Amino acid sequence: MARPGMERWRDRLALVTGASVGIGAAVARALVQQGLKVVGCARTVGNIEELAAECKSAGYPGTLIPYRCDLSNEEDILSMFSAIRSQHSGVDICINNAGLGRPDSLLSGSTSGWKEMLNVNVLALSICTREAYKSMKERNVDDGHIININSMSGHRVVPQSVTHFYSATKYAVTALTEGLRQELREAQTHIRATCISPGVVETQFAFRLHDKDPEKAAATYEHMKCLQPEDVTEAVIYVLSTPPHVQIGDIQMRPTEQVT
Repeated sequence: MARPGMERWRDRLALVTGASVGIGAAVARALVQQGLKVVGCARTVGNIEELAAECKSAGYPGTLIPYRCDLSNEEDILSMFSAIRSQHSGVDICINNAGLGRPDSLLSGSTSGWKEMLNVNVLALSICTREAYKSMKERNVDDGHIININSMSGHRVVPQSVTHFYSATKYAVTALTEGLRQELREAQTHIRATCISPGVVETQFAFRLHDKDPEKAAATYEHMKCLQPEDVTEAVIYVLSTPPHVQIGDIQMRPTEQVT
């Protein structure tokens, strides 16, 4: 059943990056439930293919299209947008969800870890944003929406050395989203830009950040009732369902037990 305000998006196309697990998978599912055509991309698409089959068997009105894309490779991203253009016309909603953290501190971290975070969290997001805007403009889509899944780490720095560089990339997302909003206004479009910044969400993120210490990763989620991917999805649906004249710049959300 379509949520109020979501009817206008029915049969239109949304790109969701990092759609294989966690927030990305939950967002992809919810959009298919609302009748959208969703291209879900990730480096491996096995999980997305399973989710697509689940959505189809559940009788959801939309469609989930898995697409293999390494977001750290610009050629892969450009190839994906080219395929979307030739097969599905273009992108109406771009949800930049993909992101990662590596345990590389400022004083002793590896350059490769820093580059990996920059490539996915900042550059891939910027490239997808640019290409989505091009797709909208060339088809005269003036009501599109670009949503960046950010983090509370883009608004404050916690005293944990392994998250400091990651936090820097998320501060970049905060600045990029506001800069995008300003440029969209300068271009005199009605395309909207929104940032959604959750606190601790129970996903695989901590297990990838602390990939050599699974007990530490598990402890991240054990000391409080964490946000769930579906909580962030609710924020995405809310943002998309607002009237076209409403600009929501940033939604910050935390578990009620989270201190910072």
